[in-house]
Amino acid sequence: MTAPEPARSAEQRKRDVLDRLRRDDDAWVATASPGGVPTLVPLSFLWDDGTLVMATRRTNPTAVNVTPSGPIRITLGLTRDVVLIEGDATIVEGPDLPAATGDAFAAKFPWDPRHHSAWVYLRIAPHTVRAWRETNELAGRDLMLGGTWLV
Repeated sequence: MTAPEPARSAEQRKRDVLDRLRRDDDAWVATASPGGVPTLVPLSFLWDDGTLVMATRRTNPTAVNVTPSGPIRITLGLTRDVVLIEGDATIVEGPDLPAATGDAFAAKFPWDPRHHSAWVYLRIAPHTVRAWRETNELAGRDLMLGGTWLV
C-alpha cells in the first residue's frame, strides 16, 4: 500500500465537494422505512441552488420512506474519496418543480421525469456534509453542520 497524499485543507475539500456535486451524475441514496427497514439505491442527481434533486417512481421504497418528507443519506465517490451528505428530503410532484430545475435535470440526463406521472422528485436540503480520503483527513471531515458550511 502506498502512503496517503497529504491531507487537504477544509477549503480545498469544500471546493472538491462542490465540484463533485456539479460534475457527478449518480449517488448512493439510503433511507429507512418507519419500521426501520433500510433501503440503499443508486439515483441520478442534479445539484440545484444548494439542494440535490433526484427522481424516482412514487411507489419505490426510497420515495415512500420520505413521503411527504424525511431523513436521507447520500454518498458520492469511492471508499478512499468519499462525500457523505445527510439531509432532509421532500417529495415534489413534477408540476410543482420549478421549470428551470426540471429543464436542467432533463438537460443533464437523457430522460424527463416530468412526462411520467408515476415519477416524483426528491429535493434534498443537506444539513451535514463530510468528506475525507484517508485517515489523515478524518479529524477535519465535517464541512457542513446544521445546514451551514463551516468553511
